[in-house]
Amino acid sequence: MIYEINKSVFDKFPEIDSKNLLYRNITPEDCNEIFKIRSNDKVMTYLDTTKHNSVEDSKKMIEAVIESYKNKTGINWAIIKKESRAFVGYFGYWRIITEHCRAEIGYALKPEYWGQGIMAETLTAMIEFGFNTLMLHSIEANVNPGNTASIKVLEKAGFKKEAYFRENFLFDNKFLDSIIYSLLEKDLHK
Repeated sequence: MIYEINKSVFDKFPEIDSKNLLYRNITPEDCNEIFKIRSNDKVMTYLDTTKHNSVEDSKKMIEAVIESYKNKTGINWAIIKKESRAFVGYFGYWRIITEHCRAEIGYALKPEYWGQGIMAETLTAMIEFGFNTLMLHSIEANVNPGNTASIKVLEKAGFKKEAYFRENFLFDNKFLDSIIYSLLEKDLHK
């Protein structure tokens, strides 16, 4: 068997849907919605990246997301509630390493949608896409140890803790710990 990423997913953006949610490409028109997420102190507590201070920061993020898709190094979706058409968050395979059939995931939701099962539903849909369409072998998540909600949703989806790194990431002049979680395609069939 030859292991290889399905690069055809980069020919036309893959829109996906699940029971209650739609996943579509993030566009420049989403800059205000991204700003609501990336400027929110609650959300940014565990993202370990610079908070957006203006819509311009969000526009730059969207440009980077679009560029990563063009470069075949990332796929990022807006998470939309089917019923209300509300933009509730985003999910992405943002570090696709084609030669190893591996990708790292990242995601965020607006706080008013936390605890509603949205990320659990999203992870289920995106894991299926990652293994069955993108043809990944492993999916990884790098988590701030304080982000217990994210850890819980990852573990519920079958991710296993693989490593705990002490003070391995410098952000805002502080060294932070991180935990690496991973899911192998074969783990789903156990």
